[in-house]
Amino acid sequence: MKNILKTINILVVVLLLASCSDSFLDVNEDPNNPIAVTPDLILPTGLNFSNIIEERSRGMNHLGNLFMYSWSQSNGFSWYPDEFQYLVNSTFYTRIFDYTYRSPLKQYAALINLEGAENGYYQAIGKIMAALHFQQLVDCYGDVPYTEALQRGGNATPAYDDAQAVYEGIMNDLSDAITLINATSNSVVGAIVPGIDDGVFGGDMDKWKTFANTVKLRILVRQSDMAGRDAYIQDEFAKIAASGAGYMNSDVTINIGYAQNANQQNRKWEDMSQDVSGTETLTYKATCATPYALDRLISTNDGRLDFIFERPATGHLGVPQGLVDYGGTQFLTPELVSNVGPGIYKGPTQDGVLYTAAESYFNRAEAAVKGFISSDPKAMYEAGIQASFDYLGAGDASGYYGQDITTVGWDNSSNKIEAIMIQKWVALMGINALQSWFDYTRTGYPSDLPVSLQATTPDRPVRLFYPSSEVTSNADNLPTQPDAFTAKPFWAN
Repeated sequence: MKNILKTINILVVVLLLASCSDSFLDVNEDPNNPIAVTPDLILPTGLNFSNIIEERSRGMNHLGNLFMYSWSQSNGFSWYPDEFQYLVNSTFYTRIFDYTYRSPLKQYAALINLEGAENGYYQAIGKIMAALHFQQLVDCYGDVPYTEALQRGGNATPAYDDAQAVYEGIMNDLSDAITLINATSNSVVGAIVPGIDDGVFGGDMDKWKTFANTVKLRILVRQSDMAGRDAYIQDEFAKIAASGAGYMNSDVTINIGYAQNANQQNRKWEDMSQDVSGTETLTYKATCATPYALDRLISTNDGRLDFIFERPATGHLGVPQGLVDYGGTQFLTPELVSNVGPGIYKGPTQDGVLYTAAESYFNRAEAAVKGFISSDPKAMYEAGIQASFDYLGAGDASGYYGQDITTVGWDNSSNKIEAIMIQKWVALMGINALQSWFDYTRTGYPSDLPVSLQATTPDRPVRLFYPSSEVTSNADNLPTQPDAFTAKPFWAN
């Protein structure tokens, strides 16, 4: 009971902090009147923000599902006009850039900058979570502020760092975090150990080291098709092996005390499924499957189908992206189409997802196919599929991946990378789908992925525009806006 009450108290503090001005947690802004905020309050605030930017309506997962042709729009709504037209400009999904710097990264910088060796564990968590967000920013935008970022009044117009240099910087940050955890554990008397305020691992610092390696894994695999990069990647994988911490075999999720109360529900559930009264949100009603996604699942006898998309009484039905003529007022309405399913929207207290076990396994499968690690790629591939079934509650996956269907059964798939990418696309559908957009930009799989009927280009965007906030406040440092359809990130060239 004490733990439950403590969780509720922490959540209340988190919500109060989240509603305050941006300067609330800038603990050194006024040296004559400092505001003392302890790390056990900063950490859950940052984690809450991490969950919001990933899972909120019009967040990163939302954009990934639309760009990767998993989600569409039911009749009676005009919910996704910009997404269906690929209208990438300086006002399109700007919160990915603005919110990430303003909210989660700000909190993790506060952790990193804590004074005192006793705060070593919190400093390390700040480094790991900041690295996670900086990679997402690079993958969306390319060059971003990194070395001069998050200095508040110290530098309001930070320089932009080269994207590849940021990648190398955050790899070093992750290594430093692991070293810091080990040093704190081995030599710091009175180290403050996170507890219930750590809504990811509950203060298990060995798991934080494993997660750091798993973030490294994503970073390295994303560069694995680059010419001249093999030696660097191999050396970094050797460092991971030497750390002894391994990779995550379970989902990395956030739960800071979500409850079916006002302002306390999981953000994905709150925005995209049901409000606190149990009423379906407009986003839920507006959002449904595409025929392409349904056909892929149905044609391969995929047991995840009814978990990824709810099954209407009249059977599964999808809507092509960008459809204008719905064929009548009752055709393709929310009641008749396949909305997002119960394996994705689980309830108001569901965990937020940072990194799925399925992605961890698929990333290892790809690294093994390319010879960077010694794991059995088939075992990793099948474990990734099973992890996806597990997350959705779909049961045993062996009957599915045991089929002699290309891109399903490992042995029957002549192109192993294609099989991995398609299975990762399915596994991240509705969960961490922005990662599938990055994979598509890098590999071109699924190779038959349609574009919206309203698209004016033969393929989807490969990056986002820098937001208008940077145009107005940091113009001297802002790079020239790249072509959103041709200027691929450095790791895709």
